[in-house]
Amino acid sequence: MLNRPDWDTYFLMIAKVVASRSTCMRRNVGAVLVKDQQILSTGYNGAPKGIIHCEEAGCLREKLGIPSGERHEICRGSHAEINAIAQAAYAGVATAGCWLYCTHEPCVYCTKALINCGCRRIVYIHPYPDRISREIILQSGIETVCIPDDEPVKNNFSIGGNK
Repeated sequence: MLNRPDWDTYFLMIAKVVASRSTCMRRNVGAVLVKDQQILSTGYNGAPKGIIHCEEAGCLREKLGIPSGERHEICRGSHAEINAIAQAAYAGVATAGCWLYCTHEPCVYCTKALINCGCRRIVYIHPYPDRISREIILQSGIETVCIPDDEPVKNNFSIGGNK
C-alpha cells in the first residue's frame, strides 16, 4: 500500500512551501486555492509587485509595536489569501466553489474577500487572533477546519493523515 497524504495534508504541505516565498518580517504565510482537488492559484504574504520589500523598507507594524490581529491597514504587504485571489483573477481563473488551504487562519479582510470570491471551505494550520473574522465566518456558512502542525504524525506526514 502506498504511503500517500490525504488531500488536506497534501495541500497544507504545499501551502507551507508557498509560505517559504514570503517577504514578511513577522510571519510567513502561504495560501493555496483549490477546486476539485486541482490547484487554482497560490499566494504568500509580502509587498505588491514592484514595491520595495519589507526587509528593505522596514516593518512599520513592528516599529509601532502593533500586535497580531490589529491595524492590518498599516502593513505595506498583502496577505497570502488576498494574493492567491488576485493571482487567480490576474490569470482569469474562476474561484467560485474553491477551498482555501492556508498556513494561518484568515484575518477579517481576507475572510471578506474569501466569502466574496465564492470560497466554500477553509483549512488552516495556525489560529489567528481575529474575533471579528471568526464571527463573519460563522455567519457565512463556510466550513473551517484547523489541522494543527503538532497533531500526531500519521504515516510519516507532519500534518493530518493519509487516505
